Amino acid sequence: MPTPPWRKSSYCQEGEACVHISSAPTLVRIADDDPPRNVLAVGVKAFGGLLAMVKTSGGR
Repeated sequence: MPTPPWRKSSYCQEGEACVHISSAPTLVRIADDDPPRNVLAVGVKAFGGLLAMVKTSGGR
């Protein structure tokens, strides 16, 4: 099965280190390189928890 495509953060400016995400129905892969070399893979529920925490903390 092919890997879902990588998407770059909408907050990324040209030339900055950016977060890239590739999501599947049960797994979200996160990387900070393009092309991705070091990849963190987490479940969809865990990724949702991470997003909720970031939104609550204001990204700090």
